[in-house]
Parts: sequence; structure tokens; C-alpha cells
Amino acid sequence: MSVHVRIPMVLRTLTGGRSVVSAEVGSLQDVITNLDINYFGIGQRLLDDAGLRRFMHVYLNGTDVRLLDGLDTNVAVGDSVTILPAAADGFVA
Repeated sequence: MSVHVRIPMVLRTLTGGRSVVSAEVGSLQDVITNLDINYFGIGQRLLDDAGLRRFMHVYLNGTDVRLLDGLDTNVAVGDSVTILPAAADGFVA
């Protein structure tokens, strides 16, 4: 089973230009691992040794995963996952 993940413009070079891609459900860590398998390099852009990169935001159904269980947040079929990089003056869509 998979979930749709919205990809920001700055990461679309890794997804062949796709704005929405599919990933296997599980924890958010599982979703990112699956994305990285299918779109090599995306995991490195999202994660560092401490977890989610400070200036990368991931939303599950409109809620920042940092307010949920972070990388342990459960992602189910039908959920909406959106990746947004922060910009100096706010968020870039």
C-alpha cells in the first residue's frame, strides 16, 4: 500500500520533475527510506544525523510531524504527506 507525497520544486530534480510521488506506508522514516530507494538522494536532502533537517518541514495531513511523533509518526493509506523547505522569509510552497 502506498501514500502520495507532495514534492517541492527544489527536490523535483530527484523525482524526474514529478510534483507528487508514491511511497510505501509505515512510519515517516519508512516513507523517507522508500522515497530514497526510488528517488536516490532525497533522503540525504531531508535527513541529517539528528533526524529531519532543521530547514525541511514535513506535514502529515496538514500537521508538522515535529508536533506528532517525528520520524516515528505513522503514515497510513489515504494520508497526505507534504514536504516543504523553509525560506528565509517564510515557507516556500
